[in-house]
Amino acid sequence: MHVLSVSSFKGGVGKTTVTLGLASAAFSKGLRTLVIDLDPQSDVSTGLGVQAGTAGSVADVLAQPKLKVVRSAIAPSGWSVPNHPAVDVMVGSPSAINFDGPHPTTREIWKLEEALATIEADYDLVLIDCPPSFNALTRTAWAASDRVLVVTEPGLFSVAAADRALRAIEEVRRGLSPRLQPLGIVMNRVRAQSLEHQFRIKELKDMFGPLILSIELPERTSLQQAQGAARPVHAWPGDAAHEMAQLFDQLLERVQRAGRFDESN
Repeated sequence: MHVLSVSSFKGGVGKTTVTLGLASAAFSKGLRTLVIDLDPQSDVSTGLGVQAGTAGSVADVLAQPKLKVVRSAIAPSGWSVPNHPAVDVMVGSPSAINFDGPHPTTREIWKLEEALATIEADYDLVLIDCPPSFNALTRTAWAASDRVLVVTEPGLFSVAAADRALRAIEEVRRGLSPRLQPLGIVMNRVRAQSLEHQFRIKELKDMFGPLILSIELPERTSLQQAQGAARPVHAWPGDAAHEMAQLFDQLLERVQRAGRFDESN
């Protein structure tokens, strides 16, 4: 089971959209996938079409990471195809904010890792949609993760936000979880014709080098349309949606390569 946190230290850059795109690629490929909605806004649960009435939520898991509680917090997404592995969701909750203090204890930080250990045989891939901050919830997600994908967009504050995120990953790696590594930084909502975007992308590449992934995700309304309809982008009609699906396939392959590297070490 490979665990990837999707993070950003700047709101509004499409972190949840990237999580949903990766989930769509994993669903298309038939991977047994769990998406953990750790952001108290719970947008990824909505985008995955989770029906109301789930017995539990991620907040219950953080309070008591036992197998019975973990299973009660997991629901099937609305993305279903007969005889095809479903994408499951550890359902988000606004109550998760109660676990997002600035100074978590070591015991609190490891609760999600403890919860995932109880279901490790059930999934090939776990995607964690993190809140856009470096408080307890993000630390908890990273402690349970193998890699962190940093999402940014080519804007004025992107360099500073990406730098903060990479420094924070190194802090967690050194202090808590030696296995944690950055997967890289992915550019989202790129407008190829924008001189400002090209300038910012070059700035980021000059600063972070190979940590900037070669996969750039363009700004496409089809992605928001699929998300709004709670459908995978791979099932959304049109050339633009097909283009985005292919890019998320490439991004998922990058995630899987990192997982295979971890297994070989």
